[in-house]
Amino acid sequence: MKLFGTDGVRGEAGTFLTASLAMKVAMAAGIYFKDSSKTNRILIGKDTRRSGYMIENAIVSGLTAVGYDVIQIGPMPTPAIAYLTEDMRCDAGIMISASHNSFEDNGIKFFDEHGNKFSEKIEAKIEKIAQDDAKLNAAAVTGKEIGKAKRIDDVIGRYIAQLKNSFSKEYSLQGIRVVLDTANGAGYKVGPTVLEELGAEVIVLHDKPDGFNINEDCGALHPKDVKRAVVEYRADIGFALDGDADRIVVVDEKGDVVDGDHLLGALGLYLKESGQLQGDGIVTTVMSNQGLEDFIQKNGMNLYRSNVGDKYVLEIMKAQGINFGGEQSGHVIMQDYAKTGDGLLCALQALTLVLNSKKSASEVLRPFKLHPQKLVNLNIKEKKPLESIIGLDEKYAALDKARIRHLVRYSGTENKLRILLEGNDAEVMEKAMDDLTDFFKKALNG
Repeated sequence: MKLFGTDGVRGEAGTFLTASLAMKVAMAAGIYFKDSSKTNRILIGKDTRRSGYMIENAIVSGLTAVGYDVIQIGPMPTPAIAYLTEDMRCDAGIMISASHNSFEDNGIKFFDEHGNKFSEKIEAKIEKIAQDDAKLNAAAVTGKEIGKAKRIDDVIGRYIAQLKNSFSKEYSLQGIRVVLDTANGAGYKVGPTVLEELGAEVIVLHDKPDGFNINEDCGALHPKDVKRAVVEYRADIGFALDGDADRIVVVDEKGDVVDGDHLLGALGLYLKESGQLQGDGIVTTVMSNQGLEDFIQKNGMNLYRSNVGDKYVLEIMKAQGINFGGEQSGHVIMQDYAKTGDGLLCALQALTLVLNSKKSASEVLRPFKLHPQKLVNLNIKEKKPLESIIGLDEKYAALDKARIRHLVRYSGTENKLRILLEGNDAEVMEKAMDDLTDFFKKALNG
């Protein structure tokens, strides 16, 4: 059974992600890190899902069983775990979250001592250990070697200070009205606190987690309430986080969602013009619009594309010496301040751009025209190898002939097929999407 997907171990809590699996994965991670341990401490955070209690306790059991000491810090954004792992000198960090998925799912994400997500190579090693019962049993310690666990509730201040330090002291949010939807998730405390301490008037939505309402009809996947509230309260801008606050959707003062590629382009150009961009380019994924690539190149920069997933974006950023990149979906990495996508950090940089431009969000955050593009997420029963589907090559050939760019892939975290089409003629593309969607429904759900 394969454990790791595109973003850690993720699945339905209690069926795929059981307490016993969580404990085995934790033991395996502990065994792996023991060889290079410096402090014998591992940090654990989580989002607001009810199943987080079960999984957290199982992980603590697994780590202490192999002799690791554990620091538990409770509900905290994923980027906070990345930052605090390094700041608190831990050997590794663990975030318990299924990000934008509904409450039934949960996941385990790992960070190394420097706050970087694990490479596929390390994940493969941990997965191999987790499936070796003899090795797990042999690694269990006894007596005084058993690890200890303690809970610390005040480290949120360190992350808040880190976020505030990313916001230029030459600007203030006094007089700025912001709508923030925390998706009943991990950012429900830190998000409003940061914006208010910087002077903004904040209208907060969906900040009452009950263990089951995370991402429920709210947040980055469902920004309708932010759109409504921005118009209703005459706000300058709106932000919607996802469940673990590593992703953001921006809404302008008119109540319209800013496309993720528009956001990347606007911020990339601002960083270049203000002398903050390193590597003379930005990194995004194969999902990003051709309009973004045209805009970046027109402004004398290079655009590099990675596979889908912010850890793959970061890999190319490092290889090219670039400090800015992200995904169309709202994961934005600003490596001067963070090593993973950080929704709140991105919100502060978007606010800085708007203040610096002395223009409205709708004017400054849409600097180029997007090519017609459509993404469909199709629920499927089975993830058959795409190359085995009869007739698919002919479908691709027809799309190529019509000059429609296509990207079809399975989600690494859900039972879904993601279909992206992009072309110059929106009507032709819509017809092609209908045809391709029907084809896959029969092939994968028939």
